[in-house]
Amino acid sequence: MRIIAVLMLIAIIASLFSALVFVYRDQGQSKTRAVKALSLRVGLSLLLFLMLMGSYRLGWIGERL
Repeated sequence: MRIIAVLMLIAIIASLFSALVFVYRDQGQSKTRAVKALSLRVGLSLLLFLMLMGSYRLGWIGERL
C-alpha cells in the first residue's frame, strides 16, 4: 500500500509541474491544457484520499504507536 501511495504522490506532483509548464508555454493564450492538468491533479488527490480512507477502514493500514 505504501508503494501505491508514493506512486500516486509522484503522479500528483508530475501533474502539478506539467500544469506549470503549460502555463509558461501558452503565455495566457490558451489555458485549457493547464486546467486539464490541474483537474487531473485534483482528481488524483481525491482518489488518493479515498484510497487511504478505504484502506484504513479495511484494516490494510493501521495506526503506529
